[in-house]
Amino acid sequence: NDRKTELKEELRIIDEKDLIPEEDVVVTVTHTGYLKRLPVATYKTQRRGGKGVKGTGTKEEDFVENLFITSTHDYLLFFTNKGKLYWLKAYEIPEASRYSTGKAIVNLIKLEKDEKVTTLIPIKDFSKGYLVMVTKKGLIKKTKLQLFSKPRSNGIRCITLRGNDELINVLETDGFKQLILG
Repeated sequence: NDRKTELKEELRIIDEKDLIPEEDVVVTVTHTGYLKRLPVATYKTQRRGGKGVKGTGTKEEDFVENLFITSTHDYLLFFTNKGKLYWLKAYEIPEASRYSTGKAIVNLIKLEKDEKVTTLIPIKDFSKGYLVMVTKKGLIKKTKLQLFSKPRSNGIRCITLRGNDELINVLETDGFKQLILG
């Protein structure tokens, strides 16, 4: 008898991203440049009068500068004082305990001499929105977010700086009125 079923072989290439479960995580950045990620479940909801929980361990003069919730599959954009942009996926940041300081940013991305990260922005969708960049000498530049959608390991120059000017802040905007403060 002829075969009643048809056999098909389908080849699917598995990417590293396919092996990482998508979940919400808390990313913590300290003033001296330490970074870590924790699952959102680490923190519990408290009612009025709750005592809180320790979120991170810091050194003597260090403090938490930025804390946000993002997905493990979202991109994190690192903007430096030299006008460069570096990318990392949130799952590439080492997971740490609540009591640890995390890992230094310089160990995760290749920074040049005298270069430091000034702004960190989580991005889920590059197709809409703008970035507004502000320099120390007052230069302001608005650029479509879509132009930054192709990551490179060695980063890209996102703004051309003149003289000894530095990039001090980057904000996400919808292009009209509202700036999205991170």
